[in-house]
Amino acid sequence: MGDQATPPAPELAEMAISDGPSLKHPFSDRAPVRSIVCRPDGGAGLAGQRVRAGGWVKTGREQGKGSFAFLEVNDGSCPANLQVIVDAGVADLSTLVQTGTCVLVEGLLKVPPEGAKQKIELRVDKVLHVGPTDPASYPIPKTKLSLEFLRDHIHLRARTNTISAVARIRNALAFATHSFFQEHGFLYVHTPIITTSDCEGAGEMFQATTLISEAEKLEKELILNPPPTEADLEAAKLTVGEKGNIVSQLKAAKATKEEIRASVADLKIAKENLSRVEERAKLKPGIPKKDGKIDYGQDFFSRQAFLTVSGQLQVETYACAVSSVYTFGPTFRAEHSHTSRHLAEFWMVEPEIAFADLQVLVFI
Repeated sequence: MGDQATPPAPELAEMAISDGPSLKHPFSDRAPVRSIVCRPDGGAGLAGQRVRAGGWVKTGREQGKGSFAFLEVNDGSCPANLQVIVDAGVADLSTLVQTGTCVLVEGLLKVPPEGAKQKIELRVDKVLHVGPTDPASYPIPKTKLSLEFLRDHIHLRARTNTISAVARIRNALAFATHSFFQEHGFLYVHTPIITTSDCEGAGEMFQATTLISEAEKLEKELILNPPPTEADLEAAKLTVGEKGNIVSQLKAAKATKEEIRASVADLKIAKENLSRVEERAKLKPGIPKKDGKIDYGQDFFSRQAFLTVSGQLQVETYACAVSSVYTFGPTFRAEHSHTSRHLAEFWMVEPEIAFADLQVLVFI
């Protein structure tokens, strides 16, 4: 059992950045492209091995008058692609060669002919899965794309070399950050993203509120079900008065308990209806106000709340209890400076140490 157990996180991370990755994915029978093409020999030493590989077609083309097809497949495990060769007798080549097609294939790794750019290629004898794409509507072509264009297709932009490279760099930086602090005995503290405090006070904050959405809901509801008019309110009050008079008359006439009880029940219903009418009459479209100011007492937290600009305030309280701590998470700034030097959201490392002097702080 011990030999089959999942490797601990540090060992998995080490496997992910080593020069000789494991050929088989630790949680799948699929071989990551990285485990094949990112070996020191480019994968040539794996020739003859049978593997199952999956990914998305970067480029594809039919060759030999349609007798076979070359596919450049990438699964995101590394920037390099795996060249896959599929014969026409194995699958419909026209569905495989389109950029963006998802494939899961199985076959033998072989060394390509001398002079080829690749060190290894996969000769497929089984196509296990095909997720086809429509080339007319697939928005990520082979050509170079601007970052502005990719913003309009954010759900697919990670398939581009630029965005996937950024993701790998951020992954490496985050791993290195946590490794440094963990190796030096720091405790990782999760600080809240939504907060009521401005621990820096030097910039604009993004406000987190439900008042706007609630006001929009109320506006739609009042259109479908208009609030009661003054006439409706007066009619409800008149009904309560009439029902009250009936109860008084029955008591004065010494009516039976059953008659009085039924009359009191009618009066209770009339009062409840009046209460509902009065409450709905108070409903006004727009953001609720009190004394001319926004009434945050009706907000989700019953007060103003913001997206955090820093976890410093919260992490300092932990430093005064567990000594060496750090937080690493998203922070937000609502500065009206839409330039490449200003970010609305970014991740920040904030360490705090108790009983530290200037020399220790400079070292950290």
